[in-house]
Amino acid sequence: MQQVGSQFGAACLFLLSAGTPLIATAFAQPAQAQSANSNVRRGYTQLSQGLVDQAIATFKSVLNQSPNSLEAKLGLAIGYARAGRDEDAWNAYQRVLEQDSRNRLALQAVGKLGGFRPEWQPQGIAALTTLLDITPDDLEARAQRALLYSYQSRFTESLSDYQIVLQSPNPTADVLLGAAQAYTYSGNPTQGLTLFERYQAESRDPIGKNAAIAYARALRETGNPSKSIGVLEAVLPSQLDDFALQVRGELAQSYLANNQSALALGVLDPLRDRADARLPLARALNEIGKQTSQTALRGEAAQLYLAELQATGTTDTTLVREVADVLGGIPGQQQVALNLYRQLVQQNPNDRILAIRRLALESRLGSLPQAQVIQQVQALLQPFPADPAQQQAVAQALIPLEPNVALLPVYQALLQAGVNEPFLHFRMAQLLIEQGNLAAAQAAIATYKASPQGTKDLAPDILLADIDRRQGNYEASAQRYLRLLAVPNLDPDVAYSALRGLAGIRVVQNRAVEALALYDQLLQRNPGDWQLRLGRTAIAYQAKLISAAAADAVLVQFLQFNPGETPQEFYTLATLLPPSPQREPLYRALLQADPSNLDVQVRLIQVLSQRNPLEAQAMANRLLVQAQRMVTANPNSTLQTLFLRGRLAAALGNLKQAGDAYQAILSWQANNLEAVSALGGIRFQQRDFAAASQLYSYVLAFQPDNTTAQRSLAELAAAQGNAIEALDRFNFIQSQQGGGPENQQRIRQLQESFLQRRGFNPSWERF
Repeated sequence: MQQVGSQFGAACLFLLSAGTPLIATAFAQPAQAQSANSNVRRGYTQLSQGLVDQAIATFKSVLNQSPNSLEAKLGLAIGYARAGRDEDAWNAYQRVLEQDSRNRLALQAVGKLGGFRPEWQPQGIAALTTLLDITPDDLEARAQRALLYSYQSRFTESLSDYQIVLQSPNPTADVLLGAAQAYTYSGNPTQGLTLFERYQAESRDPIGKNAAIAYARALRETGNPSKSIGVLEAVLPSQLDDFALQVRGELAQSYLANNQSALALGVLDPLRDRADARLPLARALNEIGKQTSQTALRGEAAQLYLAELQATGTTDTTLVREVADVLGGIPGQQQVALNLYRQLVQQNPNDRILAIRRLALESRLGSLPQAQVIQQVQALLQPFPADPAQQQAVAQALIPLEPNVALLPVYQALLQAGVNEPFLHFRMAQLLIEQGNLAAAQAAIATYKASPQGTKDLAPDILLADIDRRQGNYEASAQRYLRLLAVPNLDPDVAYSALRGLAGIRVVQNRAVEALALYDQLLQRNPGDWQLRLGRTAIAYQAKLISAAAADAVLVQFLQFNPGETPQEFYTLATLLPPSPQREPLYRALLQADPSNLDVQVRLIQVLSQRNPLEAQAMANRLLVQAQRMVTANPNSTLQTLFLRGRLAAALGNLKQAGDAYQAILSWQANNLEAVSALGGIRFQQRDFAAASQLYSYVLAFQPDNTTAQRSLAELAAAQGNAIEALDRFNFIQSQQGGGPENQQRIRQLQESFLQRRGFNPSWERF
């Protein structure tokens, strides 16, 4: 009331001080003006006395006589609000702001009313933003804007406001409760639970109905599903209203987390076939489907989301964003999700979180080269966000993106800033493994596994199996994979990674037939997966079970059916095949998509060494300089650099330099079988057959099934004229692994040569 009176008095003083012409204009009808002013005062008096209906009538009467009376418009809006006539109040305050866009009382009221209806929320946020421009220290306005942002699922902006309000000496109970919900729904249940507990300690009021849903989620996601169930069951109404639908959807997820899957599905039964229950049912089914690896449930959830989207249209950006986030994780729906993200990014070009999520999905689908994805992500993170809520949102948006060493500084910056996103430690571990820093990787895995999220996640075992592999503990690695694959209802992504990892171990163990059988299992699950087909072809070719022509045919088919896509398996197959001048354009295209790919660089150097030796040497020198810088920055990369030196020297035909590099590795790690095998190949090319034979025999002592070493010893025997020994070795390979067409052809060649040397023609050449 004092604020209204002061505004009215200030208006009068302004008119009196403005001079005779303006006074004459303002009071052209002095009697009416005086009457209007008197009636305005009377209206405010009636409001102060609680005579709301009379005040409304008074202000309406004034506005009939003086339509531009700001004080009467404001009084009418206040009257409507006090009478509970929200829509009339909303419209009346809008008329005040049309006349005075910076009227603090109207801005504050519109911000408050914005929480009454979803369609009013954007204007409420806009009004409070204007008010905060005028009075930045208005914590009440900031808390209300934070609440409206959370209603809109704009949690980054919401948390930015809440963080400021929570720093005040004594935030109100409402602020604590609103912030607790915002943190929980934004994916930070730990902080959400802390605020819920603080609210309970400082307030005598129980956690209300809607807040109870968020409280239950915070309990469940921090490892206390049984208490979560108790909270939800206590507020579950008997009638099936909108609140009951939300509670049942959340209760289903808590039952599931408490290993009560039958109850989880049962509590959802009343929601089926109800249009108003589509969203809570979809959320619950998607979560149950993920946790129990039931693809049918996730497919049902996807259809419910799409039906809701079709019914409401794409104007509700909050819904569109949720649908994109969920469908992005459901196989078969990811292209739909990508289209939705593209639409959202077009509508919100300054939202870098949306842009990162789109790029992550582009990368997963292979519709944008990885190098471009990383480059664009790095550009979006310049400058690096200083706001903690923005940092949290960035961390969550980066999670679906496959890790890249270029993002390591980003992960480190986020973790150093205290971002509470446990999966970042998992991503860090992946990159540390790539860099060879296995001890640090194990520490990062342990940190993740200690989190509530990590305790129930089996994915870290995939990384631990990979660490075992890199340490040469192949069978220990295989056993980890086999234990994972024995888990009932294993997450499909984890099962996929375990099968591929086990296949990789069998390849390293030179058990190619077993590896191919594992790939066949994968292809049965995903028959249209070109990445699997490329991977299987690479294994079969590497084991000499198919010819180079057959492998090249698969490569050509992939290029025909998937132009522009460059999955890692494509790189693998393209670089396993012998270097070919005809593939030089392909090598250059692949390097354009991923300039850091060493295997492609080596193949290009091999091709260039025949056509342009100087260019090949210059390219190799650049790679070695980069590798030396890597060693300076990270001493753990010394081993990688020595292998690089050996490969580049061999590619350029500098066999002595290649041998020296592999010898240096063995002086450091005497049992590094990869280096032993590579050095054996160098000695073979140098025609030091005795040394090569000794090295390959050393490999077989540790890996009796190593077909590459067996084949090399067979070729060594043939090169030294020991045809019978060579035939015995090739026949052994044929009996053990099937050998393949190349092995059969080699046996035939040796038999033919052996017979011809003894004066016989082979039976197949006699006629």
